[in-house]
Amino acid sequence: MRKREFVCHAITFKSSLARLPRSRPVSGAAPCARLRGLTPGQVGVCRARGEVMESVRKAAEMVIEECQHQFRNRRWNCSTTPRGINVFGRVMNQGTREAAFVHALSSAAVAVAVTRACTRGELERCGCDRKVRGVSPEGFQWSGCSDNLSYGVAFSQTFVDEPERAKGLSAGRPLMNLHNNEAGRKAILHNMQVECKCHGVSGSCELRTCWKVMPPFRRVGVVLKERFDGATEVRLTRIGSRTALLPRDSQVKPPAARDLVYLAPSPDFCRLDPENGIPGTAGRRCNGTSRLAPDGCELVCCGPGYKAGRAEVVQRCSCKFSWCCSVRCQQCKNTVTIHTCRV
Repeated sequence: MRKREFVCHAITFKSSLARLPRSRPVSGAAPCARLRGLTPGQVGVCRARGEVMESVRKAAEMVIEECQHQFRNRRWNCSTTPRGINVFGRVMNQGTREAAFVHALSSAAVAVAVTRACTRGELERCGCDRKVRGVSPEGFQWSGCSDNLSYGVAFSQTFVDEPERAKGLSAGRPLMNLHNNEAGRKAILHNMQVECKCHGVSGSCELRTCWKVMPPFRRVGVVLKERFDGATEVRLTRIGSRTALLPRDSQVKPPAARDLVYLAPSPDFCRLDPENGIPGTAGRRCNGTSRLAPDGCELVCCGPGYKAGRAEVVQRCSCKFSWCCSVRCQQCKNTVTIHTCRV
């Protein structure tokens, strides 16, 4: 197995699953063995806990969609490539911020997708979290079907972390990946929400029952995007008989468990690099009215290399509210200015 493929196992399993047709089964000895990017340990999990693998497939789709949403206005916009073993390209082989984000988002997505399947009763081995019971300090009664996040997190740790643990904990990249995997799961744990229902005569709230639910995955993406922007560059350091990741700059405080860490600087993503899955920014839309924002043309286009053009768009206009909540609008054509990076 080539080294560059090996270091990406924690995220490449999603590439194979994301590209697998929905009509194809995921579980079973033969399908598990055919999935590119899985380590032997992950193949074993796939065979032993096949019912969960459909949730892992959904997680793969969630990762691509959320990554592209969060980075839609950045130079690196999570473009996918049909080449190679990784859906985001070989740039994921490097220990950059981008790889840190994808690892964190991937481990979170697996935990969320598996937990959702538990709550919906789609898995035989888990269901609602019935341990959340009693009366809260706020005075409401814990009841209902709380999301069984502990099961989803445990599966994510078993499946997503397996390639890194198999490599040992003495190298920088496995330690980086494990740290970011856990940071992704903590983004869910620290943003759990409470939903409640009132009980009483005529809609009064004499008794309130509540249960815990996961945050929307979009919220998890927002949190991890903030962690991406504040990620800490680290280096492998030996402390006695063990190794650890410490900030490269000694003036920077050590990263917390929910922070993202990275080992290598990112490429500029400006120029086309098909070999590494970088499409470049030529032809990308940008914001010509903003200079300092991440979507501004000077940043996206790597300098003042952009052009303005006119385009006709169709929009709803002259909307009127009719009886019983319906809205009627006309279709209007407007000419707008668009900015694109020069080719």
